[in-house]
Amino acid sequence: MDFTVKCAGFSYGGEIPWKHTCNGPDLSPALDWSDPPPKSVSFSLIVDDPDAPGGTWVHWVLFDLPGSLLELPEGLAKTPELPDGSRQGTNDFGRIGYGGPCPPRGTVHRYFFKLYALDAKLNLRAGATKAEVEKAMKGHVLAQTDLMGKFKR
Repeated sequence: MDFTVKCAGFSYGGEIPWKHTCNGPDLSPALDWSDPPPKSVSFSLIVDDPDAPGGTWVHWVLFDLPGSLLELPEGLAKTPELPDGSRQGTNDFGRIGYGGPCPPRGTVHRYFFKLYALDAKLNLRAGATKAEVEKAMKGHVLAQTDLMGKFKR
């Protein structure tokens, strides 16, 4: 089996439900993954939109998820640190936690939920940026998978 991430709310290439966007309550979607490498110590999740007018827009940075974890609930708290020790970074809205799709009106944008299985914890401070997380992950990625959803306002 391959390392995969999925969401009950939308399939790969499908439309992201309004409740996970700025048009709705902006809840993070429930995600689950399967078949991570056996030596996974932690996971990192980066959600971004490569179709944003000014370049890739970061919607969510989550790292140091425990290696035993296989799912995230819907509506994860937008707090710097979660009870299991996971940490959330700063998105391009300038906030901690998930910031859902909110593209300019009229164009379809793609949102990539990129999940990384790592052989170490990153031990970065909560609020770290995507660039800081990507730099810390170098040399530690055991496997990577993604889920892409679309949204148009």
